[in-house]
Amino acid sequence: MDTVDTDKLTRKFMKVALAEAKKAEEKSEVPVGAVIVRDGKIIARAHNVRTTKCDPTAHAEVLALRKAGKKLGVWNLEGCDLYVTKEPCVMCAGAIVLSRIRSVRYGAFDKRFGCGGTVLSLTDNPVFNHRAQTSGGYMECECATMLTEFFKARRVKKENS
Repeated sequence: MDTVDTDKLTRKFMKVALAEAKKAEEKSEVPVGAVIVRDGKIIARAHNVRTTKCDPTAHAEVLALRKAGKKLGVWNLEGCDLYVTKEPCVMCAGAIVLSRIRSVRYGAFDKRFGCGGTVLSLTDNPVFNHRAQTSGGYMECECATMLTEFFKARRVKKENS
């Protein structure tokens, strides 16, 4: 597959991840969406529901990994690729490594908690026995804007309370 095809597929799956992020936003959750793909087909999708479920582990990536494992009937997700709207945190990066995801493509960089190369590089760290090829900045503007606007609205709401 050439670069043009890869870019086109990445954009396609990032749009689905953004639609998932929108679902989170509609629930007043931090708007992050994730999609897991195998053989060019979406096998799992999820969005943040931390607040809704009162579950600190209910990040989009973790939920998508769980769904993918259940659908495939295995914990080992070799050959699967993850598309997510925001750089994975330490928890999600650990889950990605342990699940054997092949690659991670994310939108917005996370300057405070990003563990896909910004603050730390856990997903593709050579000290681990598995590494997920990781890169960011895909549809960065759309992903970052959604997050920025969400937190801006949250601050305004808090100030007006």
